[in-house]
Amino acid sequence: MTNNFNNNNNKNKNKINPPSIKLVTISKSFIHKETNMGTETQTIAQKEIIFRSKYPPVNVPDDVTLPEFILSDVQRYFDKVAFVDAVTGKSYTYREVNRDVHRFSKALRSLGLRKGRVVVVLLPNVAEYATIALGIMAAGGIFSGANPNGHSSEIKKQVEAADAKLIITDALTYHKVKDLGLPVIIQGEDHVEGTINWNELLEAAERATTGAVEEKVQQTDICALPFSSGTTGLSKGVMLTHRNLVANLCSSLFSVGPELIGQVTILGLIPFFHIYGLTGICCATIRNKGKVVVMHRYDLRLFLDALITHEVTFAPIVPPIILGLVKNPIVDEFDLSKLKLRSVMTAAAPLAPEILNEFEKKFPGVQVQEAYGMTEHSCITLTHGDPSKGHGIAKKNSVGFILPNLEVKFIDPETGSTLPANTPGEICVRSQCVMKGYYKNEYETSLTIDDDGWLHTGDIGYIDDDGDMFLVDRIKELIKYKGFQVAPAELEAILLTHPSIEDAAVVGLPDKEAGEIPAASVVMNEKAKEKEEDIMKYVANNVASYKKIRVLQFVEAIPKSPSGKIMRRLIKENMLKNTN
Repeated sequence: MTNNFNNNNNKNKNKINPPSIKLVTISKSFIHKETNMGTETQTIAQKEIIFRSKYPPVNVPDDVTLPEFILSDVQRYFDKVAFVDAVTGKSYTYREVNRDVHRFSKALRSLGLRKGRVVVVLLPNVAEYATIALGIMAAGGIFSGANPNGHSSEIKKQVEAADAKLIITDALTYHKVKDLGLPVIIQGEDHVEGTINWNELLEAAERATTGAVEEKVQQTDICALPFSSGTTGLSKGVMLTHRNLVANLCSSLFSVGPELIGQVTILGLIPFFHIYGLTGICCATIRNKGKVVVMHRYDLRLFLDALITHEVTFAPIVPPIILGLVKNPIVDEFDLSKLKLRSVMTAAAPLAPEILNEFEKKFPGVQVQEAYGMTEHSCITLTHGDPSKGHGIAKKNSVGFILPNLEVKFIDPETGSTLPANTPGEICVRSQCVMKGYYKNEYETSLTIDDDGWLHTGDIGYIDDDGDMFLVDRIKELIKYKGFQVAPAELEAILLTHPSIEDAAVVGLPDKEAGEIPAASVVMNEKAKEKEEDIMKYVANNVASYKKIRVLQFVEAIPKSPSGKIMRRLIKENMLKNTN
């Protein structure tokens, strides 16, 4: 690995040290394979450097499905609200959720859904979403969430790629799937000719005595087929088993003590069709018997009103929302002293340290945690901790520490050799959470999971001497300027410190002489008077010469995926069109 990376994610630490045998010694408590110091330096260098959690392993039950695992002990919380719509106030208690999961599971079997068949759910965040997903899984089916805002052609591709047998959507989105030749369940009050109404189906299931064949659902069965982001390549179905998701929840919730059960109110804004929304919000909250405040879409006023009105204590969000909370004057319309918010967690993309500092000044009582995970690893891979339980909070700008039951290593993408602490490399993870593979795509699976079970994330990061991890950027997004590596996230962080800039994205554009040049799309605020040249000079004054932005264009908005990831491929295409 080259040492051209700057430690732009953690201003409180020294710059990254070059590899040395001393770093192996410092990291000894996190290394899985024992090392002996002294004259055996050559032997040590040949061994794989594997980092593990500093916390003991946690037990993962091997005899329960995901619905059974998260709904265990639910009777004690029957009268507690599980889901509430932030706008309409419509709510479901745990009694109703438990009842409807079983009713819907029974209904699906009576409709002929067999074990292992895929059901595509094309819905915005609604209070019934988790019930639908869990009902599919309990019936032995495979839940595959899709973006309701996607183009009809994109939805068709997912339905066909997943070999789906049934679609669940609403009346508003029905036109996108009506010609796909599959039975459709319409969620909500609407009745659409030729479809099955959700409410009537549940009522009929409660009255019916099904003669459907009962097929035992095993923990090793696939229960979810989310599709990985298509922004860095063709979208692929990720096969996740009940075991994958149960194991992920056991690891990620290891520090939740009994005093927090039934006490947390979490914001359900992250799309539920995304693995973070389904596992990290819906399933984790049900497991802990908390309450999810469901939001259909993001609007800053609705967002702040939901936080205050519903007394939200924990809000998983994405960096663009943090940016809005820092820079948008709408925030000043609200009495922030009424907030009950204790912490927010961001994921999906690195959070610029400068934006984090501004957020902490504006919301001094709110702790910011950055997490890291991916669909192929069932959701959360790294997280922060609970100091009251002895799990110290990871450092500022860190994406957290390694969770129990997980192994992590960092490899040089060019040589494949493992790297010591404080040295950026590709993050690889091995655990029971690693996907079974990509659906009907053995080639891509072999590129992502190696023969030893390591999941290659494509992300560049490093671990420090305390076991805290820092994300640098994605391998595919790194810009190669005359052989030097430039991390877009670093330049974006600098751009966002400019008072006239509301949002920014950096990509590499092809160049005959340099190979690639750093190029930026920038959203300016309404009062901005600066020209493109002024912004380029601002960045140049803060970086090494090879990192300077060579092309800059003002745009109205930065295109992002529903999970908050910058859609760099689309930005690059737009910039190339505008420069030709």
